[in-house]
Amino acid sequence: MKKVMAFAAATVASLLMGGAAIAAECEPSKWGADDEIGAANYVNPEQVMMASKLIKKGENHPLGIVIDPNMPAFPPRKMMLQVVQPNQQYGRSLSGDFGWDIVYNDDVTQLWWGTGPQIDGLGHLGESGMYYNCNEGKEFAALTGLKKLGIHTIPPLVGRGVMIDMAKHFGVETMAKGQAFGSEDIKAAAEAQGVQIRQGDVVLFHTGWTDGMLESQPAEWVSGEPGLNNEAAVYLASLNVMAVGADTWGVEAVPPAEGDKVFYGHVTFLAKNGIFILETMNTGRLAKEGVHEFMFVLGQARLKGAVQMMINPVALW
Repeated sequence: MKKVMAFAAATVASLLMGGAAIAAECEPSKWGADDEIGAANYVNPEQVMMASKLIKKGENHPLGIVIDPNMPAFPPRKMMLQVVQPNQQYGRSLSGDFGWDIVYNDDVTQLWWGTGPQIDGLGHLGESGMYYNCNEGKEFAALTGLKKLGIHTIPPLVGRGVMIDMAKHFGVETMAKGQAFGSEDIKAAAEAQGVQIRQGDVVLFHTGWTDGMLESQPAEWVSGEPGLNNEAAVYLASLNVMAVGADTWGVEAVPPAEGDKVFYGHVTFLAKNGIFILETMNTGRLAKEGVHEFMFVLGQARLKGAVQMMINPVALW
């Protein structure tokens, strides 16, 4: 019994020391130890005015794809939609309640917010129990909603958007599953397409994956994807961007490049740098028309305590 108790005590001590080491390694945000909005701090009047000057033709484009209740998603995520006519069953009339022959539809959904076009909030993914700005999951992640880093804390994201066409860079319409690209590929593609990434930018990558695969091969679409390698995430974070997104459901290459950790770019962006992630973005028209610079505007639904949110940002140029 003494040996068992000693072993248990040693295990607990080891776990505590491990947690202390992780906490010691965590670096507070450059925006302060109480910050919850990360790179959204780049949004200011100067950035908004700069972005507004990118509107030259009066064109606009939805960056969110149409969400289908039957579309595949990262498991176990899914959604269900029902359209109902409350209190109108069996021909019941509501005229007695409203004074005229009213009929109406409502909708009821059961869903994961991380389905389809979405923004990953800073409370979505971390490492070893630690999230953005040294927040420990056990301290803020409640079953009823996040106590910190919730999606409702994010202000409107307004700034300069840039689209880098990686499919064009590789000479294909649709990149292959697991095809990864790094900083040198990004630099080369950006230079060839006349793009310069600046502080506070929203950087979107076009791979052709969703346009080429979602409707024709939905199971294949969700089984993997082209995207960033781990080194590319570090490079983009070093440029102090506000958000990184792609026309894929996870932004990073799946399966990952040899030697990479799967989805570790999420740690680099969210946990270590407070940079937001935008998934399943509708970049096809931008790529087709060669629109590489635009005003980006996003005002997501502010559901208190939510981790992610379905979104439809707008590109204006």
